[in-house]
Amino acid sequence: QVQLVESGGGSVQAGGSLRLSCAASGYTYSNYFMAWFRQGPGKEREGVAVIYTGGGYTYYADSVKGRFTISQGNAKKTLYLQMNSLKPEDTAMYYCAAAYTVDIGSLIPGDFAYWGQGTQVTVSS
Repeated sequence: QVQLVESGGGSVQAGGSLRLSCAASGYTYSNYFMAWFRQGPGKEREGVAVIYTGGGYTYYADSVKGRFTISQGNAKKTLYLQMNSLKPEDTAMYYCAAAYTVDIGSLIPGDFAYWGQGTQVTVSS
């Protein structure tokens, strides 16, 4: 059973930075896709970024490109999201998700089978 546990959320002023972490366990295969999604108040869940743990692929939503960086730990068991130049519109619950296979460029929630419980990020102006 795949388990994902996020941490690192909090409150920050606009222009600040936060680093989210996601600890993963229970995978059957050695490589998979891991992603960050977010859901703001009254909004649908949207994809933020995705990475392939086997290397060579990352993809970002236009809204975070150049500000956020997705990366993984050396043992592929930890996913990170470095968030810089945060804006009030980045305020949301952030979720870690995983899948064994997704289409290139996909940040569709339904394509990811495994989810964490979320960590709240609040950006004040």
